[in-house]
Amino acid sequence: MDIAQAALLAGLGAGVGILGSVFGIGGGIFLIPALVLYFHVPMHFAIATSLITIIATSSAVAAVNVERGLANMRLGLSLEVSTAAGALGGAYAASLLSPSALKLLFSLLLFFTAGTMFRKGLSALRGVKGEDGAAAAQTGELGGEYFDHATRETVRYGVKKMPAASVISVAAGALSGMLGIGGGIIQVPLMHLVCGVPLKAAAATSNFMLGVTAAASALVFYRQGAVIPDMTALLVIGVLAGSAAGMKLLAGMKSDKLQMALSLLILAIAVKMFSGVF
Repeated sequence: MDIAQAALLAGLGAGVGILGSVFGIGGGIFLIPALVLYFHVPMHFAIATSLITIIATSSAVAAVNVERGLANMRLGLSLEVSTAAGALGGAYAASLLSPSALKLLFSLLLFFTAGTMFRKGLSALRGVKGEDGAAAAQTGELGGEYFDHATRETVRYGVKKMPAASVISVAAGALSGMLGIGGGIIQVPLMHLVCGVPLKAAAATSNFMLGVTAAASALVFYRQGAVIPDMTALLVIGVLAGSAAGMKLLAGMKSDKLQMALSLLILAIAVKMFSGVF
């Protein structure tokens, strides 16, 4: 590996760190397509590398989010049990699937998530009031509150439909272990759309959960010899730097614009990934 390629990998890691910390999805949906499509890394190796960088992202931003009150630790820990269990099963299932099958599953997942997030964001921009626009009268045991620096308001919210969220979290964990995405691509829309958690709090709580979810499945890939140490180390260095910058961006962003940006970015990646299947 020459110096130019090493610098490119570190820069890619920084970009992934920024996007992962801002959107609360770990960065796997950005890193894996880049590694597979542009660096020609085999799919299973790209998944293993992504999981390790997700651990780095979570470690870098989780403590900051908890200190700011954005991360809902009670909610995160409640969902993490089922998510981690699903992640272990998904990691083992990935070894039984072909790279093409994994790419197809990955792209279909992105299409679904992009469409769901776009519709929700479009409603917010049109003035349809959602969870981010009104304080919950009762937060309940798993609810919380945080100060939104973008709107200069304290946001209070409750958490609903926890049984359904716990079941879906198993699937989120399975997809995390199978596709190396950390589970955030499911957990953030899940907490926001199903549980009624504001997007910023959902992203921060997802970042809090990602490290445990990724670690559960990364060990499986590591034991299978799917980790490339030098490439992974460079990416982790970039991710740690990018995560710090991403945290500063998150504080000043409005939730509706954040949601629209996320949906469009995911859609673009889905198209590119889907085209690489055939």
